[in-house]
Parts: sequence; C-alpha cells; structure tokens
Amino acid sequence: MICKSRALSLLALAALWLQACGSLDRGLEPLPRATVHAGAVKPPRRIDDIPDAVPRKEPRSRYGNPETYEVFGRTYRVKRNASDHIERGTASWYGPGFHAERTSSGEPYDMYAMTAAHKTLPIPVYVRVTNLENGRAVVVRVNDRGPFVGDRIIDLSYTAAHKLDMVRKGTASVELRVIEAGDEPPPTPVLITAAAVAPAAASSSLAVDIGVSSRYLQTGSFAARDNAEAMVNVLARSGIRNASVREARLGERAVFRVRVGPLDNAVEAADMIERLRVAGVPDARPAHE
Repeated sequence: MICKSRALSLLALAALWLQACGSLDRGLEPLPRATVHAGAVKPPRRIDDIPDAVPRKEPRSRYGNPETYEVFGRTYRVKRNASDHIERGTASWYGPGFHAERTSSGEPYDMYAMTAAHKTLPIPVYVRVTNLENGRAVVVRVNDRGPFVGDRIIDLSYTAAHKLDMVRKGTASVELRVIEAGDEPPPTPVLITAAAVAPAAASSSLAVDIGVSSRYLQTGSFAARDNAEAMVNVLARSGIRNASVREARLGERAVFRVRVGPLDNAVEAADMIERLRVAGVPDARPAHE
C-alpha cells in the first residue's frame, strides 16, 4: 500500500506534468510521464508514420567527439572508426524532460525525431536498433551521449522507443548495428530473452566541448520558476533533498532546470537514477550546462 505522503507526492508530480504539457494536443498519441517546458512542439498525429533516419555521409560533428571524456568519475574513449560495430545490451529512452535541450552534438533534442544517444560511437552515426524481445527494428541517427546507467548501451528518442514498443516498460534488450549509406538490412537477429543478453562493457563519451556536467542529473525543464521549485519540493518529500533549480537560456527565452547532485561517482548516480524512477521521474540524465 502506498503511504499517504508518497501518494501526495505522485499526485503533485502528475499535476506538474499536466501543467508543463498543457500546450500539447492531449487528443493525440499518449505522452510518456515526464516534464516538459511550455514551449514544446505539438506531437505528430501519427507517430508510427514518422520515417526512420536515412543513412547519409556526414562529417563528424564539431561538438561531442572528444578523444576521451569523464562522467561520474568514469573515463570514456570515443571510437575513431565505427564500421562493423555490433553490440547487444539494454536500451532505454528519454523524452519530454529534455525536449529542445541541447544534445552533445550541439543540436536541439527532438523527442519526435529518430535519434539516439551512445557513449562511444562517433557523432553522427546511423544505427539499426532491433528489439530482441519482439523483433521490431528502427534506424536512428546518433547525435547525443549516454546513457550512463548500468549496462544500458543506447538512449533512444521517444518516437524510436515507441516504434520498438518499449515506452511503457522503459527498457528493452536490443542489438545495435552501425549502418552506412547504401547498406542492405542484415538478417533479423534471433529473438532472445533479456536474461540471455550479456552485460555490455562500459564505454561512452560526452561532449566536454559544450560543457556537460559529470556530477549532476537533470530531472526536468520548465518555462516557469514556480513549477521548477514545485518539483524540487515534491522530490524533497520523496526523500531526495539535493535537488535545486538552475536558470538557463534556450535561444531568447529562459528555462528553469531541476538538477540533482552533486554526485561523486557512477554508482551513486545509478542509485539516484533508480530513486528518481521510483519517485516518478523515469528519464533523468547527466545535465548539460
């Protein structure tokens, strides 16, 4: 049974989500539970009709490709060559709390685009992601860094996760294959259970070039400071008392980001991400300054 204070905290978070998402068309595709600043774009009417990313030759991004970088006390090395890269592990996704925020490549994050974050693949690169639990596959363009939790190997956009049928569950066992312009689709991987997927080796890369913090997690972004302060209070009632509000600029407008930290290492960060998930914040990730 959920205790009274816990229930009140969840209700308060739900109210914040509704207020933050108030500018969206609520009669369209259901949105995941998260926070989004009021300037977010309306969701497409038919998310399933959004096409996969189409591989094309692109130069490496000016940002997001340092030789090495550090996040939560762990050093990651960016791959120089991604050809023939194949990897199996756990996929997660991130959504409204980061919509329009800057990615490691410097591009704004679009939760409705077919994009993804990876720790060590060069930016940009195109990846075919196959959900090993149901056989569904999508092609995404990697333009961000992450995820930095446990054995997770890729963070997908909301649309990519929706097309793989993993939004409700939050994670899925997947296979990644780097693909290039003109590549033919490979044979469909054999479906396996999550337990059969070997943990992926920890590897990754975040853009020190654009000031990625390695000690804070972002839990939401709001157009109004009052809403951000309300989230801090809700988290405090859930036992998370090291949250704070930081004002930033997105173009010409101010946004108020809720951050949790500082966190000293990857173990502490992973524990906090799980605490935030239980508190109703499913997609916390390292904060961009």
